[in-house]
Formats: sequence, C-alpha cells, structure tokens
Amino acid sequence: MTTSPLDAVRFRVVAFTVALAFVTYLDRVCISKLAGPISQDLGLTMQQMGYVFSSFTIAYALFEIPTARWADRLGARVVLTRIVVWWSIFTMITAAAFSFWSLVIVRFLFGAGEAGAWPVAARALGRWIPQQERGRVQGIFFAGAHLAGGITPYAAYLLEQYVGWRAVFLIFGCVGFTWAAAWYLWFRDEPREHAAVKQDECLYIEANRAGDSPHGTANIWGRILRHPSMVPLCLMYIANTYGFYFVITWLPKYLEEARGFSGAELAALSGAPMLLSIAGDFGGGWATDWMVRNFGLRYGRAVIAGGAYLVAGIAMAAAAVVTSSIASAVLIAVAIATSMFTLAASWATCVDIGGSNAGVVSAFMNTSGQIGGIVGPSLVPWLVNGHGGWPVSIGIMSALYFIAAFCWLFIDARQKL
Repeated sequence: MTTSPLDAVRFRVVAFTVALAFVTYLDRVCISKLAGPISQDLGLTMQQMGYVFSSFTIAYALFEIPTARWADRLGARVVLTRIVVWWSIFTMITAAAFSFWSLVIVRFLFGAGEAGAWPVAARALGRWIPQQERGRVQGIFFAGAHLAGGITPYAAYLLEQYVGWRAVFLIFGCVGFTWAAAWYLWFRDEPREHAAVKQDECLYIEANRAGDSPHGTANIWGRILRHPSMVPLCLMYIANTYGFYFVITWLPKYLEEARGFSGAELAALSGAPMLLSIAGDFGGGWATDWMVRNFGLRYGRAVIAGGAYLVAGIAMAAAAVVTSSIASAVLIAVAIATSMFTLAASWATCVDIGGSNAGVVSAFMNTSGQIGGIVGPSLVPWLVNGHGGWPVSIGIMSALYFIAAFCWLFIDARQKL
C-alpha cells in the first residue's frame, strides 16, 4: 500500500470513533460525581441512586442488540447519528429531574438511546480497518473513552461548584450534537463510497477484511447462539462491565466513606482508574496485534485477555484487604486499568468472529456484560448496608475477574460465524 498514514482516510474514521467514545463517557460518567448533590437536592437515598444507575443499564441492555442489528442492515452512518442525538437530548433533560421516578425514567430513556453505540462503532471500524490493525484501533478507541472517564469527575466537580449540577448536564449534552452533525455529513459506510479515499487504500482495506460482505446475514441468530465461543465471550464481559460500573457509580462513595478522601483529592482518585486505563487500552491493543502476528489469532486474543484478567483479579483482591487508603485506591486503579487491557482483544474478537455481522456479535457480548452493570449499582448499597460492607463489594469484583480469565480458555477468534 502506498498511501501514507497522513493521507489514509481510515485513520480519520478512527478519530471520529475516538471522539464518539469520549462523548459517550463524558455524558455517562458525570452522574456518578454528581450523585451527592443530586441526592441532596431530590432527597434520594443511596439505594435509590443505585436504582437510578441500574435503570440506565437495563434500557441499554434491552435495546443494544436490536440497534446493532439495525446497523448491520442499514450501516453505521445513520444509526450512530440517531444514537448520539437521542442520548444528547436526554443528557440535557436529566437537568429537569424533580423526583426519584422522574430521574429513573429519564435515565432509562437515556440508556435506550445510547444502546448500540459501541457495537455500531465496532461495525464501522470492521468495514474500514484491516484485520491486522484492529487491536490497536480498538485500543485507541477505548483510550478516548477512558480519557473522558478520567477527566469527567474532576470537570463535573469544578463546574458543579459554579453552576450547579443541573447546568452540568446541559453543558455536557451540547457536545454530542456537534459530533452527530459532523459524522453524518462526512462519514460513509463503505470506503469506496467516500470521495476522499484513494484507490490503493480502498483495495488494501477490502483485501484484508476476510471477504466480509457489507450487510449482515439474514437468520443469523441461530448461528450466533450455537457458536462455541459466544457463551464464554458473553460471560467474560460481565466482569469487565461490573468493574467499570463500580468505578462510575460507587467508587467516589467508597473512597470518601471507607477510605476518608474528600474534595479535589477525592475527584482526582475517582478519575484515576479511567486515566490509568488509557495506558491499558494502548498497551492491550498493541499487545494483541503483536501476538496475532507472531502466534496466530486464537492465542493473540486469548493469552492477552486471559492473562490481564488474572492480574486484575489479584490486584482487586489486594485492594479489599490492605489497610492503607492510598494503596487501596491505587490497587483499584491498577485492577481496572488491567481489566481494560482486555478490551481491544475482546472487541477485535467480536469483529473477527462476526465479519459482516460484527455489530450484532459485539452487541451480544456487550448486552450480556450489562448484567454486571444492572446488578452492581444496586447490589453495592445492599452489601454496604449490613451485608458484608465494602470489602465484600470489592472482593466480588476480584472473583469475577478470575472467572473471566478462565472463560478465555474457551474463546477462539479463528472460528467465524
């Protein structure tokens, strides 16, 4: 291929998806840092805030697969535009919440709108990115998300001091509209449909997509359910999502209540797992591509992801029992970042297995993972209020990471649908 990286249009597609990931976490994470003033203003208990967090994830899980299937049929251009416009609207409407039930309903509708965003982005990358570049690209994508996840708690903390929690949602909600307009005007579902793509780049992309067709296959459901890697792939992702939702919902409360942090220090440590995850994203993407080149597709995905989960489980177990507050905060950040080291391999595996059905395969994995996001935010308050406390809450994450490592023994990215 003769096209230089600066001329390669596919890398501009990657930049768009990274911006999408950034906006996704900007809007999703801010509520965790604002949970205190929201609860105080609306008179909500810790358990009620747990239900608010879970309402988003329930809707996200319900609408994930239908939205991804829609994108496999119609393409990512239209579907991602709709997703971002919808969630931006309901990010802003969150500012109008006046009671527990109004907040639950708004967050449920927010989740319904955001559902499918990442599988559809994976679908777009699957059409534009050759197989040998997918790990690194997925790592870059998640780095954008975790950069937003890392800076959002501090940004929300600063803004809330001056304008109040309601205005924070209005400000953050505006960002998505700009992205949606630019995406719809510039992006095309196929490289050969984009006027800026040169012929050599187009041929290079198409020659390295393993012969995938541009549209999803009809009657794909049975093949997905019978695929030997799907069950372990779905079970594995529960651990990742459980840990992630702990970070964006209850980590600030844990650091404040159990470890004694407050103010700017609390905001910084709340964002530390996501910021450290940026290194995990890049490292995981590079590592899985290197392993694929040198040891083949199965080991290139499974060894990287399974090994990282094993390390994450050990670090999280240590975080639950150490006496030092700063050591616990650091170990949680290390565990979460190491779990994110697996993301490039996980999502690249969905594209490897799914081909032209990458959107719906990714959605199956991501939807199953939302079990962790549904259960975790409501389970933690129950545990903390008299059923084991914070150490048990942290220990559950450790156990889930060990189970995820075991699941990777049975996942084979070579087996296409």
